[in-house]
Amino acid sequence: MGLRSLAYAVYERQISRALPQDRIPQHIGVVVDGNRRWAKLAGTPTADGHLAGANKIVEFIDWCAELGVPTVTLYMLSTDNMSRSAEELDQLMEIIADTLERLCESRPGGRPVRVHPVGQPELLPAPLAERLRCVDAELAQADQEPAVHVNVAVGYGGRQEIVDAVKELLRDAESQGRSISEVAEELTPGSIADWLYTRGQPDPDLIIRTSGEQRLSGFLMWQSAYSEFYFCEALWPDFRRVDFIRALRDYAQRQRRFGN
Repeated sequence: MGLRSLAYAVYERQISRALPQDRIPQHIGVVVDGNRRWAKLAGTPTADGHLAGANKIVEFIDWCAELGVPTVTLYMLSTDNMSRSAEELDQLMEIIADTLERLCESRPGGRPVRVHPVGQPELLPAPLAERLRCVDAELAQADQEPAVHVNVAVGYGGRQEIVDAVKELLRDAESQGRSISEVAEELTPGSIADWLYTRGQPDPDLIIRTSGEQRLSGFLMWQSAYSEFYFCEALWPDFRRVDFIRALRDYAQRQRRFGN
Protein backbone atom coordinates (compact mmCIF):
# COMPACT_ATOMS: atom_id res chain seq x y z
CA MET A 1 0.00 0.00 0.00
CA GLY A 2 1.42 3.40 -1.02
CA LEU A 3 1.69 6.35 1.36
CA ARG A 4 -1.31 8.08 -0.25
CA SER A 5 -3.49 4.97 0.06
CA LEU A 6 -2.35 4.43 3.63
CA ALA A 7 -3.20 8.02 4.53
CA TYR A 8 -6.67 7.64 3.04
CA ALA A 9 -7.21 4.37 4.92
CA VAL A 10 -6.31 6.04 8.23
CA TYR A 11 -8.49 9.07 7.44
CA GLU A 12 -11.39 6.80 6.44
CA ARG A 13 -11.20 4.86 9.70
CA GLN A 14 -11.13 8.08 11.71
CA ILE A 15 -14.26 9.57 10.17
CA SER A 16 -16.02 6.18 10.19
CA ARG A 17 -15.58 5.94 13.94
CA ALA A 18 -16.89 9.48 14.37
CA LEU A 19 -20.20 8.75 12.61
CA PRO A 20 -23.05 8.86 15.14
CA GLN A 21 -25.05 5.66 14.73
CA ASP A 22 -28.31 7.42 15.53
CA ARG A 23 -27.74 9.73 12.55
CA ILE A 24 -27.24 7.06 9.89
CA PRO A 25 -29.85 7.54 7.11
CA GLN A 26 -32.52 4.86 7.03
CA HIS A 27 -33.04 5.28 3.29
CA ILE A 28 -30.52 6.60 0.77
CA GLY A 29 -31.28 7.34 -2.86
CA VAL A 30 -28.38 7.37 -5.31
CA VAL A 31 -28.24 8.81 -8.83
CA VAL A 32 -25.40 6.69 -10.21
CA ASP A 33 -24.15 9.24 -12.74
CA GLY A 34 -20.94 9.46 -14.74
CA ASN A 35 -20.37 6.02 -16.27
CA ARG A 36 -20.25 7.31 -19.85
CA ARG A 37 -17.93 10.20 -19.01
CA TRP A 38 -15.68 7.81 -17.09
CA ALA A 39 -15.37 5.62 -20.18
CA LYS A 40 -14.72 8.63 -22.42
CA LEU A 41 -11.97 9.92 -20.14
CA ALA A 42 -10.44 6.44 -19.99
CA GLY A 43 -10.57 6.14 -23.79
CA THR A 44 -12.57 2.91 -23.57
CA PRO A 45 -15.98 1.86 -24.99
CA THR A 46 -19.11 3.13 -23.22
CA ALA A 47 -19.94 -0.42 -22.12
CA ASP A 48 -16.75 -0.44 -20.04
CA GLY A 49 -18.04 2.56 -18.11
CA HIS A 50 -21.37 0.86 -17.44
CA LEU A 51 -19.54 -2.29 -16.32
CA ALA A 52 -17.30 -0.28 -13.97
CA GLY A 53 -20.44 1.40 -12.61
CA ALA A 54 -22.08 -1.99 -12.03
CA ASN A 55 -19.04 -3.18 -10.08
CA LYS A 56 -19.29 -0.06 -7.95
CA ILE A 57 -22.97 -0.76 -7.21
CA VAL A 58 -22.16 -4.17 -5.73
CA GLU A 59 -19.35 -2.62 -3.69
CA PHE A 60 -21.60 0.24 -2.54
CA ILE A 61 -24.30 -2.10 -1.23
CA ASP A 62 -21.62 -3.85 0.85
CA TRP A 63 -20.70 -0.47 2.36
CA CYS A 64 -24.35 0.23 3.17
CA ALA A 65 -24.73 -3.13 4.92
CA GLU A 66 -21.53 -2.55 6.88
CA LEU A 67 -22.50 0.96 7.98
CA GLY A 68 -26.10 0.09 8.84
CA VAL A 69 -28.09 1.70 6.02
CA PRO A 70 -31.17 -0.55 5.65
CA THR A 71 -32.77 0.82 2.45
CA VAL A 72 -31.20 2.06 -0.81
CA THR A 73 -32.79 3.19 -4.07
CA LEU A 74 -30.48 3.15 -7.11
CA TYR A 75 -31.36 5.23 -10.17
CA MET A 76 -29.90 2.94 -12.84
CA LEU A 77 -31.95 3.65 -15.99
CA SER A 78 -34.48 6.43 -16.50
CA THR A 79 -37.24 6.53 -19.09
CA ASP A 80 -35.24 9.34 -20.78
CA ASN A 81 -32.26 6.98 -21.11
CA MET A 82 -34.39 4.67 -23.26
CA SER A 83 -33.73 6.98 -26.23
CA ARG A 84 -30.04 6.01 -26.36
CA SER A 85 -28.68 3.95 -29.24
CA ALA A 86 -29.90 0.37 -29.57
CA GLU A 87 -26.33 -0.92 -29.26
CA GLU A 88 -25.68 0.91 -25.98
CA LEU A 89 -29.07 -0.10 -24.56
CA ASP A 90 -28.52 -3.77 -25.41
CA GLN A 91 -25.17 -3.75 -23.65
CA LEU A 92 -26.60 -1.84 -20.70
CA MET A 93 -29.52 -4.25 -20.31
CA GLU A 94 -27.10 -7.19 -20.15
CA ILE A 95 -25.01 -5.41 -17.53
CA ILE A 96 -28.10 -4.56 -15.45
CA ALA A 97 -29.28 -8.18 -15.59
CA ASP A 98 -25.83 -9.38 -14.48
CA THR A 99 -25.79 -6.81 -11.67
CA LEU A 100 -29.15 -8.08 -10.42
CA GLU A 101 -27.75 -11.60 -10.27
CA ARG A 102 -24.68 -10.45 -8.39
CA LEU A 103 -26.75 -8.50 -5.86
CA CYS A 104 -29.05 -11.47 -5.32
CA GLU A 105 -26.09 -13.78 -4.78
CA SER A 106 -24.24 -11.41 -2.44
CA ARG A 107 -24.40 -11.98 1.30
CA PRO A 108 -23.03 -8.91 3.10
CA GLY A 109 -22.66 -9.82 6.74
CA GLY A 110 -24.05 -13.28 5.95
CA ARG A 111 -27.52 -11.97 5.04
CA PRO A 112 -29.21 -11.65 1.64
CA VAL A 113 -29.85 -8.46 -0.32
CA ARG A 114 -33.53 -7.83 -1.04
CA VAL A 115 -33.88 -6.52 -4.62
CA HIS A 116 -37.11 -4.72 -5.49
CA PRO A 117 -37.58 -3.32 -9.03
CA VAL A 118 -39.30 0.05 -9.44
CA GLY A 119 -40.25 1.53 -12.78
CA GLN A 120 -42.10 0.47 -15.90
CA PRO A 121 -41.12 -3.10 -16.82
CA GLU A 122 -43.20 -2.87 -20.02
CA LEU A 123 -40.55 -0.51 -21.43
CA LEU A 124 -37.80 -3.08 -20.99
CA PRO A 125 -36.80 -6.09 -23.11
CA ALA A 126 -38.87 -9.12 -22.09
CA PRO A 127 -35.94 -11.14 -20.63
CA LEU A 128 -34.86 -8.29 -18.33
CA ALA A 129 -38.45 -7.49 -17.30
CA GLU A 130 -39.02 -11.14 -16.45
CA ARG A 131 -35.79 -11.32 -14.48
CA LEU A 132 -36.82 -8.25 -12.48
CA ARG A 133 -40.14 -9.89 -11.64
CA CYS A 134 -38.43 -13.12 -10.64
CA VAL A 135 -35.89 -11.56 -8.27
CA ASP A 136 -38.66 -9.56 -6.65
CA ALA A 137 -40.78 -12.66 -6.12
CA GLU A 138 -37.91 -14.91 -5.03
CA LEU A 139 -36.58 -12.62 -2.32
CA ALA A 140 -40.04 -11.56 -1.15
CA GLN A 141 -40.44 -15.18 -0.02
CA ALA A 142 -37.11 -15.34 1.79
CA ASP A 143 -37.48 -15.89 5.53
CA GLN A 144 -34.21 -14.20 6.49
CA GLU A 145 -34.08 -10.49 7.27
CA PRO A 146 -32.16 -8.79 4.43
CA ALA A 147 -28.90 -6.97 5.01
CA VAL A 148 -30.12 -4.18 2.71
CA HIS A 149 -33.37 -3.58 0.84
CA VAL A 150 -32.39 -2.32 -2.62
CA ASN A 151 -34.89 -0.62 -4.92
CA VAL A 152 -33.56 -0.87 -8.46
CA ALA A 153 -35.02 1.97 -10.55
CA VAL A 154 -34.91 0.71 -14.14
CA GLY A 155 -37.14 2.23 -16.81
CA TYR A 156 -38.10 4.72 -14.12
CA GLY A 157 -39.56 8.21 -14.35
CA GLY A 158 -40.63 10.25 -11.32
CA ARG A 159 -43.59 11.92 -13.01
CA GLN A 160 -44.81 8.61 -14.36
CA GLU A 161 -44.61 7.11 -10.88
CA ILE A 162 -47.01 9.77 -9.58
CA VAL A 163 -49.33 9.24 -12.56
CA ASP A 164 -49.30 5.48 -11.94
CA ALA A 165 -50.03 6.03 -8.25
CA VAL A 166 -53.08 8.18 -9.04
CA LYS A 167 -54.30 5.62 -11.57
CA GLU A 168 -54.03 2.82 -9.01
CA LEU A 169 -55.78 4.94 -6.40
CA LEU A 170 -58.70 5.59 -8.78
CA ARG A 171 -58.95 1.96 -9.85
CA ASP A 172 -59.04 0.90 -6.21
CA ALA A 173 -61.78 3.45 -5.48
CA GLU A 174 -63.80 2.20 -8.46
CA SER A 175 -63.51 -1.39 -7.26
CA GLN A 176 -65.01 -0.25 -3.95
CA GLY A 177 -67.86 1.57 -5.68
CA ARG A 178 -66.68 5.03 -4.59
CA SER A 179 -67.40 8.10 -6.71
CA ILE A 180 -64.81 10.57 -8.04
CA SER A 181 -66.32 13.22 -5.76
CA GLU A 182 -65.77 10.99 -2.72
CA VAL A 183 -62.18 10.34 -3.75
CA ALA A 184 -61.51 14.05 -4.29
CA GLU A 185 -63.04 14.97 -0.93
CA GLU A 186 -60.90 12.45 0.97
CA LEU A 187 -57.68 12.83 -1.05
CA THR A 188 -54.53 13.51 0.98
CA PRO A 189 -50.79 13.29 0.26
CA GLY A 190 -50.83 10.01 2.18
CA SER A 191 -53.50 8.64 -0.15
CA ILE A 192 -51.14 9.03 -3.11
CA ALA A 193 -48.06 7.87 -1.19
CA ASP A 194 -49.86 4.60 -0.47
CA TRP A 195 -49.69 3.74 -4.19
CA LEU A 196 -46.14 4.82 -5.06
CA TYR A 197 -43.60 2.24 -6.23
CA THR A 198 -41.88 2.54 -2.82
CA ARG A 199 -45.06 2.30 -0.74
CA GLY A 200 -44.52 0.93 2.73
CA GLN A 201 -40.94 2.24 2.82
CA PRO A 202 -39.61 5.39 4.49
CA ASP A 203 -38.93 8.35 2.22
CA PRO A 204 -35.21 8.85 1.50
CA ASP A 205 -33.37 10.78 4.19
CA LEU A 206 -30.43 11.45 1.89
CA ILE A 207 -30.02 11.55 -1.89
CA ILE A 208 -26.53 11.37 -3.36
CA ARG A 209 -25.68 12.29 -6.93
CA THR A 210 -22.23 11.74 -8.38
CA SER A 211 -20.43 13.36 -11.34
CA GLY A 212 -20.90 16.96 -10.21
CA GLU A 213 -24.41 17.37 -11.63
CA GLN A 214 -26.83 19.11 -9.27
CA ARG A 215 -30.33 18.09 -10.29
CA LEU A 216 -32.80 15.28 -9.59
CA SER A 217 -33.54 14.29 -13.20
CA GLY A 218 -36.97 13.04 -12.15
CA PHE A 219 -35.67 10.80 -9.36
CA LEU A 220 -38.10 10.10 -6.49
CA MET A 221 -39.83 13.41 -7.08
CA TRP A 222 -42.61 12.79 -4.55
CA GLN A 223 -40.53 10.99 -1.93
CA SER A 224 -37.67 13.52 -1.94
CA ALA A 225 -39.78 16.49 -0.79
CA TYR A 226 -37.87 16.70 2.52
CA SER A 227 -34.72 14.75 1.66
CA GLU A 228 -31.24 16.11 2.19
CA PHE A 229 -29.05 16.27 -0.93
CA TYR A 230 -25.35 15.60 -1.35
CA PHE A 231 -23.58 16.26 -4.66
CA CYS A 232 -20.20 14.67 -5.25
CA GLU A 233 -17.74 15.57 -8.01
CA ALA A 234 -16.48 11.99 -8.45
CA LEU A 235 -17.83 10.02 -11.40
CA TRP A 236 -19.77 6.99 -10.18
CA PRO A 237 -17.11 4.34 -11.03
CA ASP A 238 -14.58 6.46 -9.07
CA PHE A 239 -16.84 6.91 -6.03
CA ARG A 240 -14.90 5.63 -3.01
CA ARG A 241 -15.91 4.42 0.41
CA VAL A 242 -14.31 7.54 1.88
CA ASP A 243 -16.55 9.66 -0.39
CA PHE A 244 -19.56 7.80 0.94
CA ILE A 245 -18.51 8.27 4.55
CA ARG A 246 -18.01 11.99 3.89
CA ALA A 247 -21.59 12.13 2.59
CA LEU A 248 -22.84 10.39 5.74
CA ARG A 249 -20.80 12.73 7.93
CA ASP A 250 -22.19 15.75 6.12
CA TYR A 251 -25.72 14.43 6.58
CA ALA A 252 -25.15 13.75 10.29
CA GLN A 253 -24.06 17.37 10.80
CA ARG A 254 -27.18 18.87 9.24
CA GLN A 255 -30.27 19.99 11.11
CA ARG A 256 -33.24 18.64 9.20
CA ARG A 257 -36.15 21.07 9.03
CA PHE A 258 -38.77 19.14 7.02
CA GLY A 259 -40.01 22.40 5.51
CA ASN A 260 -40.09 24.37 8.78
